[in-house]
Amino acid sequence: MATADTGRTVRVEYNDSVVRAFLIATLVWGVVGLSLGVLVATQLSFWQANFGIEWLTFGRLRPLHTNAAIFAFVGNSMFAGIYHSSQRLLKTRLGSDGLSWIHFWGWQIIIVCAALTIPLGFTQSKEYAELIWPIDLMVALIWVVFAVNFFMTVAKRNEPNLYVALWFYIATIVTIPVLYIVNNLQLPTGALHSYSIFGGVQDALVQWWYGHNAVGFFLTTPILGLMYYYLPKAAGRPVYSYRLSIVHFWALIFVYIWAGPHHLLYTALPDWAQSLGMVFSLMLWAPSWGGMLNGLLTLRGAWDKLRTDPVIKFFIAAVTFYGMSTFEGPLLSIKTVSSLGHYTDWIIGHVHGGTLGWNGFMAAGVSYWLIPRLWNTKLYNEKWADAHFWIGLFGILLYVGSMWISGVNMGLYWRALDADGFLQYPDFVEGLISAGVLWKMRLVGGSFYLVGFLLMVANLTLTMQKGKFQSTVVEVPAMPKLQTVSSWALIKGKPVVFSLGVIVAAALFAVSSPVTFALPITFGAVLTVAAILYAGAEKREGGSWHQLLEGKPLAFTILSLVAILIGGIAELVPTIVIDKNAPAVAMADSTGVVPAADVQVVESRFLQQPYSPLELEGRDVYISEGCYNCHSQMIRPFRHETLRYGEYSRASEFRYDHPFQWGSKRTGPDLHRVGGKYPNLWHYQHLMDPRSTSQGSNMPVYAWLKTRKVDFTKTRGKMIAMRKLGVPYTDEDIADCQDVAKSQGTLIASDLQANAVTIEPDCKMVAVIAYLQRLGRGPQPVALEQAAAPEATPATPETPEIPAEPAAPVDVPADGEADGATQNGAGDLGQLVGGR
Repeated sequence: MATADTGRTVRVEYNDSVVRAFLIATLVWGVVGLSLGVLVATQLSFWQANFGIEWLTFGRLRPLHTNAAIFAFVGNSMFAGIYHSSQRLLKTRLGSDGLSWIHFWGWQIIIVCAALTIPLGFTQSKEYAELIWPIDLMVALIWVVFAVNFFMTVAKRNEPNLYVALWFYIATIVTIPVLYIVNNLQLPTGALHSYSIFGGVQDALVQWWYGHNAVGFFLTTPILGLMYYYLPKAAGRPVYSYRLSIVHFWALIFVYIWAGPHHLLYTALPDWAQSLGMVFSLMLWAPSWGGMLNGLLTLRGAWDKLRTDPVIKFFIAAVTFYGMSTFEGPLLSIKTVSSLGHYTDWIIGHVHGGTLGWNGFMAAGVSYWLIPRLWNTKLYNEKWADAHFWIGLFGILLYVGSMWISGVNMGLYWRALDADGFLQYPDFVEGLISAGVLWKMRLVGGSFYLVGFLLMVANLTLTMQKGKFQSTVVEVPAMPKLQTVSSWALIKGKPVVFSLGVIVAAALFAVSSPVTFALPITFGAVLTVAAILYAGAEKREGGSWHQLLEGKPLAFTILSLVAILIGGIAELVPTIVIDKNAPAVAMADSTGVVPAADVQVVESRFLQQPYSPLELEGRDVYISEGCYNCHSQMIRPFRHETLRYGEYSRASEFRYDHPFQWGSKRTGPDLHRVGGKYPNLWHYQHLMDPRSTSQGSNMPVYAWLKTRKVDFTKTRGKMIAMRKLGVPYTDEDIADCQDVAKSQGTLIASDLQANAVTIEPDCKMVAVIAYLQRLGRGPQPVALEQAAAPEATPATPETPEIPAEPAAPVDVPADGEADGATQNGAGDLGQLVGGR
């Protein structure tokens, strides 16, 4: 970019006080998040570590651990690095000291609110988005403060061009609000409770579009920005390749946003969305490894520092773990691999390899590099830092290795069939027991990582005590007068037009020819990358197109936003629009009446009916207790799953589920068809003492559910909210909800009392039992007279008993295989088993 140098200099005092605050918060919340991780790992190996206290159970602490690790530990580290590096890269003080401190204290208040509400059972039950709606509003507000402060800093910069680290910061800042707001669209029913406006399949797609990209744009892009700043600083070398940085950035943010559906392979999600997620996940290999290589090769000519500098050790190990995680993620998105690894510990190992290795080690490297410089001293003890590295590395490898082995072992246990084609290990718990030693190894690995982190905290605390904090003051050249083109000219430039044309052409090919779906998308992506390379390499008077773009923050931000919106709109809108505008389903019957062409025909037993008032309350208790952390409600179309759990799950069975409860990990068995499988007494005994019904279970006791009462005064408001979301409750249903709930509760309590169990009909345990007994079945009796007249209750028809000989393989796909038609409800899988 051509500039006219003014020759003036300006004195700048950086706001390092807020950087210091975020760094200290990083250390504090890191200890909290890692300690919670060790506690929940202990609970998985020793169920007694739940202590019989409702707010200390695994189901409640596990989401607290993930939120503390992601948003408290990594979040504070990210903000510290962004605020520190942005001031140096832009050669100016932060836009507003006031906004900086509002951002800091607001973020800490959010974390404290999360720490108070999640253990108390206030949750939305969405992974990485459990926070209740008032806290969601706080997150959105504080993020706006952060964005305004950042762009104010950019606006008053004394450096004409945006360095590569700033590109990644901008992508993070504009993408997170889009993801967070869409996924957290809620309809409140009270001050601390709400329902997702999306339901069933739509909610699942939106959640994992958010969940995957929260990892991409909160745990990846900002940390890559830190890598591009701090790794060259520590190495004393420039970034290896400017052109590779361009390709890495644009390809990553465009491709990443499409990959969310790979979390939902072989579920009731439409097959086109699953395939789309898988294809784009595989394409992520290229930009991700391009970024990794750009980081590693930055150390060229300085590899000797790896032996002596602990900061370099942390950075290089972190980048290596980034490469490992971004190889493993696309690998797990391949359908055959996902059929084995999904719901197992393999996913846990994958997630923690990225979080502990990539995010944790980058945070450690940034802290070790920053704190001595901000306190104008040397690190207290470099040998301690070196010991931290090796202790932490050993902990990660032990943790991830044990989870890889455990995950593959679990998957093989659950899918093993005998010579006759039936389950070799029919008891679900057998798979868990086989993983016992590996779970203890995971606990040891996590403990080692925590010990290493505590050593770092001690080292950096002593470093701060030894030195004296002082904000940096520098003299920098004043912002030169820019001689450049307009933002609009850059936005409509040849590289943008060419890239968009390729994307549109690829999309048209994909729509018109589903058989060759993957080919045009891949081809389009290759051409898009070629266009970006062309843009980065093209030289012209005053600089290349991309160099000119780097001098126009507004144009750069708009194009970044467009890049991420294309994928989000393409994935979400079709599914949501189809659900809203097409008559969803018509029950198949024996009348011979042919439904309209735009109506999907579904057997009545697979057509979800609204929950009764008591079942709705029981579902809320299920969510509050965090049962979704261990139990799925999605049976995939594999023989081993239909033999174990019952018929595979259909999309029509979840249309009134706000939010969905498909889960992502099976520490306990799938519950989608548990209704009617066991009597009420079994469920009561299982909740009071899980080992009395399932020997070897690591589930905590839930005895307090027997003494906690359901507040039926709130049921009416919940049903009104559900009706607004499309659940067909009538005025009569809503008006009589309390009486109906108490009547159904009395029915269940009477059944338990007949088995010598004294229990109140309005307790939470009765509500949970009502909900569990409803899963996979139609409406259940809500009054004594209905129970005496079963013909009045449209229960799910009985399924045939298992025949002596296995049926033909055409009815049940082989393990690792399922076609889209069968998967989406056209087939009649699972007729071999009852499983109710």
